[in-house]
Amino acid sequence: MFFQHIFESSLAHSSYIIGCQAKGVAIVIDPKRDVDTYLEIAQKNNLIITHIAETHIHADYLSGTLELAALTGAQPYLSDEGGADWQYAFPHKGLKDGDQFQVGNLIFKVIHTPGHTPESISFLLVDTPATMEPVMIFTGDFVFVGDIGRPDLLENAAGMIGTKEIGAQQMYRSLQHFLTLPDHIQVWPAHGAGSACGKALGAVPSSTVGYEKIRNWALQYQNNERAFVDELLSGQPEPPRYFAMMKKLNKIVRPLQTEVPRYNRLTNDAFLDLYHEGTTIIDTRHKSDFAKGYLPGSVNIQNNKTFNTWAGWILNYSDPFILIVEENQLDDVARKLMRIGLDHVTGYITPDAIPSLDIALAHQQLIGFEEMKSALDKSDTQILDVRNASEFAEGHLPNATHLFVGTIEDNLSKVDQSKQLYLHCQSGDRATIAASILAKNGIKEVKIYSPSINEWKSKGGILVADSFAPYS
Repeated sequence: MFFQHIFESSLAHSSYIIGCQAKGVAIVIDPKRDVDTYLEIAQKNNLIITHIAETHIHADYLSGTLELAALTGAQPYLSDEGGADWQYAFPHKGLKDGDQFQVGNLIFKVIHTPGHTPESISFLLVDTPATMEPVMIFTGDFVFVGDIGRPDLLENAAGMIGTKEIGAQQMYRSLQHFLTLPDHIQVWPAHGAGSACGKALGAVPSSTVGYEKIRNWALQYQNNERAFVDELLSGQPEPPRYFAMMKKLNKIVRPLQTEVPRYNRLTNDAFLDLYHEGTTIIDTRHKSDFAKGYLPGSVNIQNNKTFNTWAGWILNYSDPFILIVEENQLDDVARKLMRIGLDHVTGYITPDAIPSLDIALAHQQLIGFEEMKSALDKSDTQILDVRNASEFAEGHLPNATHLFVGTIEDNLSKVDQSKQLYLHCQSGDRATIAASILAKNGIKEVKIYSPSINEWKSKGGILVADSFAPYS
């Protein structure tokens, strides 16, 4: 058996290519959209990709199943569980609980594991040349290392009211079946630490059924479903805005990108025409470089491991946008954008082109601990905390206003422009995004406390804790 785990850190996403070397065939489970990765692995190992499988309709990224099928002719093997609302609307081999299929000498057994989503399935792998006992389970967003999939996304991201309680109850029942599996089976989930698909995912990429039985918090409620449901639904982070779009696009036939896009480098004149027309500008530079001088109206989303998340929160899928990005980061940025279906990139310029545009640059006001501390004693100030709701509840500056960066443009009415505005997040990244969005909307006199909350606490800064109300 050939096995390779592919981890994409920007999405904390795991996919897998498993092959039968005797027959020269392979399956890819939960592929990302830039599928050249799997093609290269298969070619290097003399394998032909004949099967593609998904554990569920994903919310956090755009699946590469259609791209991979178009390039290889491989058959998609997808869930037909969950009812009429949860069926894939393109040709596939439908799978239900108890079904099985073969990839060479490998057998994949299907288990319906609803909870995270109604159609969720897991795959038990039997490596028949070695044993007829299952050796691995691919759980998707059902069981993670140390956590389980959240059941609230359909309600809080896709607007399907009343589904999170039902999903939590389904998850409880699915876990009862998981508890019956042999302890030796390896657990390979679709996500690791950093994913918004759970609230406490472990950083270790895989586990075993036995290990999860003793350490996963969700498996300690065998006799108390109500307490389990309450715990599962509490403290979940805000689901990114783009999740609803992924749920839609991953079910249907859509435009394909069978290779990583190559964006057009814009001339100064072409850029200026688009800029003055009001085209959205995303500046991917480091926050400190952006603060020193940026094009008015542009939004800073640094090209780091959270670039996908904030691009998905802030950009509209129907609107074109321009990138400011270094040449040596173009491939990386293009992959991150295509993985969440943000395909309307008009073109790009590099940061060294900014001075030649002859546009007066704006600047961000960065402050340190002492100035931030002095602001607490003033009545004519408003402190904007742009972290998520659970972070805010755990401890925030006195009298701070919670204004989550992902929805800040929808809540500008909460900003009191008659006062001196101070803004902060956890470590400075989100604060720069938020301040650039405020400036784009005409709110420019904002001072940013850029050091981390940990520095604030270490220097004796006061924090106030609240009771947690999710998605407030």
